[in-house]
Amino acid sequence: MSTPAPAKNVVVIGAGVIGLTTALTILEKGGYNVCVVAETLPSDPKSVKYTSPWAGAYHVIYGGQDERERKVQRDTFKVMWELSTPGGGAEGCFRRLTTLEYYYDGMTASGAEWMPNFCVLPEDALAPGTKTGYSFDTYTIDPPLYLNYLLSRFIARGGTVVRGAVQHINQVIEGGALVFSRGIAEATPIDALVACPGLGARTLGGIDDKNVYPARGQVVLLNAPWIKTAMRASDYAGTVWTYVIPRRNGTVALGGTKVANDWYPAARPETTDDILRRCLSLCPELAPPEIRSQRAATLEDLRPLILEVGCGLRPARNGGIRLDVEWVDRGKGGGNIPLILNYGHGGSGYESSWGSASVALELLERALEKSL
Repeated sequence: MSTPAPAKNVVVIGAGVIGLTTALTILEKGGYNVCVVAETLPSDPKSVKYTSPWAGAYHVIYGGQDERERKVQRDTFKVMWELSTPGGGAEGCFRRLTTLEYYYDGMTASGAEWMPNFCVLPEDALAPGTKTGYSFDTYTIDPPLYLNYLLSRFIARGGTVVRGAVQHINQVIEGGALVFSRGIAEATPIDALVACPGLGARTLGGIDDKNVYPARGQVVLLNAPWIKTAMRASDYAGTVWTYVIPRRNGTVALGGTKVANDWYPAARPETTDDILRRCLSLCPELAPPEIRSQRAATLEDLRPLILEVGCGLRPARNGGIRLDVEWVDRGKGGGNIPLILNYGHGGSGYESSWGSASVALELLERALEKSL
């Protein structure tokens, strides 16, 4: 009887939606011991240092031309749609609903016809000032709840988590993840490193990708459980972007903004007002029904409904997503190990999470086969 090969030791840097999904995908493939090392975790209070909890987080039409990214998003939708199945273990993180997509510049939804109940909106059903529109079924996500679902599922499957602020990938390559919790190197060296550092890819030693930059987004959360349909009005370039995203718990996420290289870490009141105005214009139903039954709603009618206002720094990248493998020196004559890179998702982290994680797993397995 042959002896099973020992499990490979893999460390994943980053615990955002990309890092957790990638770590979980590798772990559930089998044959790997997987540890996540990150400075911030889903159970921590919200902060601008950790973008994933601030996301609007729902699946919309992909308007780009990159066929790999198109496939990544489609593959992710399939997994998320399954997770959101009524009665499933993750159902509470999701809300299935209809969304209305409007475009100011007349964008055509080529390649999106596969989405459930997809249809083209007639001209008389378009939002003011828009030229094309589409309706389809999708899901929205409660980001904090879903991130903790991923983390708990990862731990339940045998994954480990270490809190640590990685300054250079060599810290992990030489010492493993436990060097951050015990101050000594692990006895067994790691076999591969997977980097999902989000915006941190810009400054993380050993990666230092200056193509990565923040695309600041601000979001307003309202208590408006009467809203049943999601809406978004935008243009192809994403310079104009207004969305209304109802979630399962009765809150509605309003946005949005996308400002390149804006590092400001707190919500700006004038931006909050702008978001409220745009969203109320797109969806007058945001105001309480008792107000709308008497008069036209105003911005002031929305203020008592505000639960939270915040911002996040999306990890955008010139050149798009980086899904790649490099070989890095282990040092001390130990040869090279594969470094799998999965970052640069911008504002589409949730939409590309499972698809990109599958690609990262394929890269990892091919790389480890070469190292044998």
